[in-house]
Amino acid sequence: MTLVAPAIADYEASADLAALLVRTTQDDALSVSAETLRLSCKCAHCTRARFDGRFPDRFPGIAITEIGDLGYGLNISFSDGHARGIYPKPYLLSLAGC
Repeated sequence: MTLVAPAIADYEASADLAALLVRTTQDDALSVSAETLRLSCKCAHCTRARFDGRFPDRFPGIAITEIGDLGYGLNISFSDGHARGIYPKPYLLSLAGC
């Protein structure tokens, strides 16, 4: 028997923009908070800020403002103006505990 890893079938921002809601190909409904996503950004800017000790510990009240599907991942923009984060779909599933 071969096990098929779950994949993202659909996604949207929650009504209050505080979370990314994900439905997998195995019909699991998952959620990742906007703050968790913002804290987990691995773009060059955020990586450098972490290295320099300038990356915040929290992003209270952060909201998702836009989601772009790149095929292999999602480009998520946030209410603090940050729009550089690309989240590969397997990474998103791991953030959601899948």
